[in-house]
Amino acid sequence: MNTTPPSLTPQGQKKLPRPDSPPRKAIGWMVTGALITGLLAAVLLAAAPFIPPTESGVAGGILVGLALGWATLAALSVRFTDQPQRWALVPALVMGMGGLLLLVFGAPMQAVLVWVGPPVLLVLAVWMFFQVSRRLRSRTGRLLLYPVAVLLVLASLGGGLETVRGAVPAANLPGQGQLIDVGGHRLYLNCTGSGSPTVVLEPGAALTSSDVALIAPTVARETRVCVYDRAGRGLSDPANVVQDGAQIAADLHTLLQRGNEPGPYVLAGHSLGGLYALTFAARYPEEVAGLVLVDSTAPASDPGPDAGEPARPNDTTSRLSALAGAAGRFGIGPLLGVESGDHLKSTVDEYLLAGSSVQQGAALRTFADKPLVVLTAGSGTRSGWTESQNAMATLSTNSLHRFVDGATHGSLLGDEQDAAETARGILDAVTAVRTGTPLTR
Repeated sequence: MNTTPPSLTPQGQKKLPRPDSPPRKAIGWMVTGALITGLLAAVLLAAAPFIPPTESGVAGGILVGLALGWATLAALSVRFTDQPQRWALVPALVMGMGGLLLLVFGAPMQAVLVWVGPPVLLVLAVWMFFQVSRRLRSRTGRLLLYPVAVLLVLASLGGGLETVRGAVPAANLPGQGQLIDVGGHRLYLNCTGSGSPTVVLEPGAALTSSDVALIAPTVARETRVCVYDRAGRGLSDPANVVQDGAQIAADLHTLLQRGNEPGPYVLAGHSLGGLYALTFAARYPEEVAGLVLVDSTAPASDPGPDAGEPARPNDTTSRLSALAGAAGRFGIGPLLGVESGDHLKSTVDEYLLAGSSVQQGAALRTFADKPLVVLTAGSGTRSGWTESQNAMATLSTNSLHRFVDGATHGSLLGDEQDAAETARGILDAVTAVRTGTPLTR
């Protein structure tokens, strides 16, 4: 009886591998391509004009893009390799559903997902880790997907911590501080000392009331002094309105009025805080008796006709702001040196709106003969900085421009000796307001 050998076809030929059966190593390239696809799709959807330039819209677009990447991995691995990764459909469905919910329902759904999302993401990441271990034999694929699972775990833990931290009310406020509603959000205000005029300290970009801790007590020994946190910083709530110089000045005015802290004030602003002080003085001239500009950012030298008008963020600015807010939900703020996700977003917004704030600060074209002290760091300044400081000193006919030898931009607040010089400049302005005498060196 004749039989056909197993290795031969009925025609006596050896079986050959099918030409459409790719080698196993192809799965590594599939994983790489799928991850790249997901990242590119996330970026494109976040920037797409049909995606709302809001935090929920941008986050939704990113999630849908990442879901496309996981779906691509599942589809390509099933069709073109001998290692089908059907499990990738699960993260595709979870992320895709979350993204679509954010796009359709917006902020209300975001308020739900910040609580539901972190535990779901944690379970998903752990499950994915074991699926990769069991079903993926490619070393390259594992080296790519294991870090992704770890990142998802960290994102879930960071997001959960950020959500819980934001939900805990600001209890046991330090000192005599209080939270005051200024119209849709609350700002932290703490005033100490007694006497007139009241000094209001305005810290620089990304800073909080705690950053003037070396200055406020010294000033409080001579007169009343108020410190506060801008929206999204420290103990203050985030705001739903654009926080440019004009809005910051308006919020500060409301805060002082509702906090029963009457003027006139001596405003002392450091860095970008100097622009906010200038804007406040332009908007409420009768309530400002003196100014102290501490290594302040200079206003525009040639203000346009719209100087002082509120900013109108464009689409790109809005999307970058929304992206910072979405990133902050995963707890990366402390990794970047800021306290929270809200702080991160407010800092990014502050720099995105700096151009408008520079124009708004230029609305103060003259400070007449009111006391104006300009303090300039003696070292570490860039080209043109000294000239801009000299120009600001000309806003008043009663001004004092003092260079603090050896001080840097940051040390005027953070170094004990240099901060003492800052406090001295503030008290010089206070004395000039009280006595009605010209400032002297």
